[in-house]
Amino acid sequence: MTFFNPENHSRSAAHRKIYAYCELAYTAVDFSAAALFVIGSILFFSEATTYLGTWLFLIGSVLFGMRPTIKLIREIAYLRVGNYQDITET
Repeated sequence: MTFFNPENHSRSAAHRKIYAYCELAYTAVDFSAAALFVIGSILFFSEATTYLGTWLFLIGSVLFGMRPTIKLIREIAYLRVGNYQDITET
């Protein structure tokens, strides 16, 4: 099994379950980050709400940073249900 191979999600029922959970988490994080950026942008129209808007941008940025983390966690989970020697296969 090679890392980040699109075919990994269909190797077994456990792989499909991991893929589904990670896709759900990825989509939730993506949607939340985008929503925080839009709301933060709206809050920047008024000086009274700029501080809150800045915090929303920061939280949204952290969420966008979680996206590759979710994918890495997915790949590690694939390894845990598979054979560790499979990493060397190409």
